[in-house]
Amino acid sequence: MRARTALRRTIGAVALSLVMAACATQQGLSDVMQRPAERALLAGLRAYEDGQYGDAERELQRAIATGLVSAKDRANAHKHLAFVFCTSNRGSECDREFRQAIAADPEFALTRAEAGHPLWGPVYRRVTASR
Repeated sequence: MRARTALRRTIGAVALSLVMAACATQQGLSDVMQRPAERALLAGLRAYEDGQYGDAERELQRAIATGLVSAKDRANAHKHLAFVFCTSNRGSECDREFRQAIAADPEFALTRAEAGHPLWGPVYRRVTASR
């Protein structure tokens, strides 16, 4: 339940960052949502929340490839890809995605609940210990 609540907050934060970006650049929200990267990020987060990890992986990779504007959004996409990879026993890819999340946003950190997860918590701790 905590993970689902945290993900809902994350999706809300992404939506809020899109609204703020729209205001900061004097674009409307509809213009921001026309950006393929941001739409793909939201689709990827929704798919992840729904347990559709294959769809989440594709959408999150598309979001990154098409150029997310915000460093926090790029880190968030990499974080959720790390979660997908760790859950599917793809440890080296999980490790790589955490490293890319940190590279995208040097202030990136998992929440306490996320860092305590038995699958990706150890990978995250190992990656951050080597900072």
